[in-house]
Amino acid sequence: MADSWLIVVSKALFFLLLAIIITDMVLLFRIKKGLHGYRVTPEKLSNGDDNELAIHLENFYPFTVRLNVVDEIPHQFQRRDLNFKTVIAPGKKKTIQYHIRPVKRGEYSFGTVNVFASSPLAFLSRRFKFSGDASVPVYPSYIQMRKYELMAISNRLSDAGIKRIRRIGQNREFELIKEYVSGDDFRTINWRATARRNTLMVNHFQDERSQQVYSVIDKGRLMQMPFNGLSLLDYAINASLVISNIAIKKSDKAGLITFQHNLGSVLPAGKQNKQMLRIMETLYNQKTAYKESDFSTLYIHIRRKITQRSLLLLFTNFESIYGLNRQLPYLKSLSNQHLLVVVFFENTEMKSLLESPANSLKEVYHKAVAEKFSLDKKIIVKELATHGIQAVLTSPENLTVNTINKYLELKARGMI
Repeated sequence: MADSWLIVVSKALFFLLLAIIITDMVLLFRIKKGLHGYRVTPEKLSNGDDNELAIHLENFYPFTVRLNVVDEIPHQFQRRDLNFKTVIAPGKKKTIQYHIRPVKRGEYSFGTVNVFASSPLAFLSRRFKFSGDASVPVYPSYIQMRKYELMAISNRLSDAGIKRIRRIGQNREFELIKEYVSGDDFRTINWRATARRNTLMVNHFQDERSQQVYSVIDKGRLMQMPFNGLSLLDYAINASLVISNIAIKKSDKAGLITFQHNLGSVLPAGKQNKQMLRIMETLYNQKTAYKESDFSTLYIHIRRKITQRSLLLLFTNFESIYGLNRQLPYLKSLSNQHLLVVVFFENTEMKSLLESPANSLKEVYHKAVAEKFSLDKKIIVKELATHGIQAVLTSPENLTVNTINKYLELKARGMI
């Protein structure tokens, strides 16, 4: 008798479960378009920055649905855990926002947005697929470029650590001779013209503009070193984009040269409306095998092609005095013709090692080696200064700010 009751109860529970599953299936699948959704991505992503993406969802079911949203982001991020759990009331919309940070330029392919919807019964889930495969290019950091551009326009560059530098003297060029009017500087009186015209004549000057500023990027093997996911080369590329934009906003001409074992891209300096677009596209397409850099090829090209004295911001890296001495003859020759600024990098891992205490003989040895490398970097700066070459030794994260500071300092001193 007891066995028959168990059979009856088991059958009842089975049919009840079956009824719930069928009911859940009807609830989820009787409406063909129960959910609508799509992913919103920028036209291009900014390298090294947090880029915001959004997934928009709308519920057409007559009940509240529980959702598990899985977005198939590009394989470069090596993440398969990007899923979001949420609920949406009937007839309502919801936006899920998240950020991704690419660390390499190039094409990034997004897959579909997979949404698994469950009814209040929560026995089954229905899969919806939105936003099919899409490719989005990752460009040099245009977010950083726009940030500094807005600060420059509103004179708030100091908010980002840019120093306010007082302009020393006047860097002005002759424009014309005109009659003296009240308020003109007596020191600008042109006595020869005054004698010819029998009336006071003065020289009129205007601020000298349109100096050439070239970002020269070394794509050699020493620029392969990573920091916070980004290579030193990509830090240099991002900084070149920002400094080129600032230079054009300051009425200078911006140009670009890249090199490694041979000459790479060359973009003549200009300040036309489309110059920044050309610079961005050129930087986006930079590829390298990280071979040994040939400074002789760079020197020959600059000597032949850039005849006007220009500011050369050379983004490179030196790890030892020996490495500098190999390239010093070419740097000195460039410095004789142009205003050369060598921008190279601190070894931040060495710096953290120096700041930590040594607790064993092995750690003492490692710290001594780190101090030797750190001292070499400082000696390189002094060696360059001895030959009249400007130098900027910076950590990768402060590269952009320190480069802008150097550019504004040289401009204020009338050196360009």
